[in-house]
Amino acid sequence: MRGHRKLAQPPHLTSPPSGGEEHDHQYRRPKSHATGTIAGHEPCGVVVAVGSGVTDAEAKVGDRMMVHHYQGCTQCSHCRSGWQQLCQEVPVKVYGGNSHGGHARYLKVPANTMVPLPDALSFSAGAAISCGSGTAYGALRRLNLSGRDTIAIFGQGPVGLAGTQFAKAMGARVIALDVNPQRLARAKEFGADELVDPGSNDPVAAIKELTHGRYADLTLDTSSNREARLNAIRSTKVWGTMCFVGEGGDVTIDVSPHLLRRQLNLIASWTFSTVIQAECAEFCVERGIDVDRLFTHQWTLDQADEAYTLFDKQSDGKGVFLI
Repeated sequence: MRGHRKLAQPPHLTSPPSGGEEHDHQYRRPKSHATGTIAGHEPCGVVVAVGSGVTDAEAKVGDRMMVHHYQGCTQCSHCRSGWQQLCQEVPVKVYGGNSHGGHARYLKVPANTMVPLPDALSFSAGAAISCGSGTAYGALRRLNLSGRDTIAIFGQGPVGLAGTQFAKAMGARVIALDVNPQRLARAKEFGADELVDPGSNDPVAAIKELTHGRYADLTLDTSSNREARLNAIRSTKVWGTMCFVGEGGDVTIDVSPHLLRRQLNLIASWTFSTVIQAECAEFCVERGIDVDRLFTHQWTLDQADEAYTLFDKQSDGKGVFLI
């Protein structure tokens, strides 16, 4: 398989295998800890060769494909339903983490990890859907978001910004929160109805005021920030739902006032299945969503050092490696 491989901001190069081990950015490890594994876990490209056991229904040379970048045992109920990352039977392979990823001219993957890329979408859009944008879409699906809802999205990095983009396409009212003014400006461009800077305002009070005392129907944390997560819980209405998406970190919750006495639903959403990945792509086509707008930088593989140096600062937009 050959094509475009995405570099997200922050660079999501590893994902914890089933069992919940701590999330660790492979690119930050000392050279002495290097695994020899090729990075890049959100690939998208064109099939250039197929094995003898692959049927035409699975993949043909020339097919445009996204990759669901996990592989489990392939036989358990999770794997067969498209959730190979949840496999409990074997250590899960994560492309770009503990198995070779897409930062190379070619990538070998099992046919059952590939998801067709609609002709109407670019390879860059397919790469985004293969992780960051797909993760945002999967979380909104978990939240059962509708046009009746007001959703507060904490963090407007690539996943949060994609969440803003999709939530608006689903008809919701969006309150976007971030301490970075550039990211807030982008959120406004992507349709956010209200902007809140938690560094300058009490975000819970701001959301209360913007919702006339009701608080948000739904909240989504993409930041992994402990304070943001707690504020997301505190700014969710009675009978509302709060969803964790951001990897790593922790949060301390006073259960009675924050959860029990508000009948709050607290859920988590980790990436998506192959079925939801395909659905996300079709949603983008049908609603005319310009996923490519998420990208602020394009790189070639020989610019990798420059790209990682920039995006390690976690203050810019979203980049993609084009091959």
